[in-house]
Amino acid sequence: MRQRPSLRAAAAIPGFRMNRLARHAANARAQVLAAAAAACLALPCAAADNASITVSATVLSKSNCRFSSNATLAINLGAIDPSGSTTASGNVGTSFKCGGSAPTASYTVTADDGLYSPGAGLRRLRHATVTTEFMDYSLAISPSAGLANKNQVVNVTVTADVAPAAYGGARSGNYSDTVVLTVSP
Repeated sequence: MRQRPSLRAAAAIPGFRMNRLARHAANARAQVLAAAAAACLALPCAAADNASITVSATVLSKSNCRFSSNATLAINLGAIDPSGSTTASGNVGTSFKCGGSAPTASYTVTADDGLYSPGAGLRRLRHATVTTEFMDYSLAISPSAGLANKNQVVNVTVTADVAPAAYGGARSGNYSDTVVLTVSP
């Protein structure tokens, strides 16, 4: 049995003329194929897969303040006489400056409660060898807040005080604590 050439193949033969019904069928098939191809481009095809991407960013403050030195600071209260009646006091200075896109920065300087705090806002020095012995102290920061022009050096003084009531009955020996100082923003 002899096979008939396809309409496209027959159309390529010189002198071949398609009848109207054959042309209509060929055009309809071409339109269906074109629509299927366009749908596959516009919509995910059966073999397509999807993936999600999470995009995130953190917007920084227009100001950022940094301490001028990362060196460890120390306040030495000296030798305390337990029979004394005056507050033992010592201080240390540090500095910082603020940068960023803002011309001025509203800053705060804070200190945590230290390593041996029994609760929020309470600070204690711990005895070096008898680790169950403590001595209460207070810490003051000046200035603790304010405005600083961009790149202006701000000097800060941190003062530690031990009241006579705290050291009067304290065991003799060395005491210490470590506090973290933070400047924001």
